[in-house]
Amino acid sequence: MTHETRRLLLLRHAKAEPAGAVTDQMRPLALRGRKQARSVADLLIEHNIVPDRVLVSAAVRTKQTWELLAGGLDSEPTTVSFHEELYVAGVQDVLQLVAEQDSRTILVVGHEPTMSAVAEQLAGEGSDSDAYNQVRLGVGTATLCVMESDLPFAQWTARSVALTHVLRPEDDA
Repeated sequence: MTHETRRLLLLRHAKAEPAGAVTDQMRPLALRGRKQARSVADLLIEHNIVPDRVLVSAAVRTKQTWELLAGGLDSEPTTVSFHEELYVAGVQDVLQLVAEQDSRTILVVGHEPTMSAVAEQLAGEGSDSDAYNQVRLGVGTATLCVMESDLPFAQWTARSVALTHVLRPEDDA
């Protein structure tokens, strides 16, 4: 049996409108966030990373992030699904959801502090030290953490995966 590299892409949603008249889960993207989301598609294309499965939090800002990002991709992923539990998910919740997937490259569009916490927990041997230091501090909006391993997702445990990149749209540094 040949080993196939699996990638987990952890994306914090793009910049949302401030809290106000709507509930947190209903907050839409700000204009800056809309631009960020479109720029994330460029990052994926530039790094030749195409997700075949996408798991999106059911919050408005994560759905909008995905929709704008998807519009900039050359091809659609095989499967896109929306998950209420990702809105309040902890690290173990995300890892369990990912472990249930039969895919090569999964993109999770979620929230902080969970996205950086998942990356920090998984990051082990072969991880980029600058990327690791970034996730330890948390990540900004529209930040993408790229994790890689030859292990099936169900076998990903603490310190078992390489955190190869932390990417942000250039105009948003």
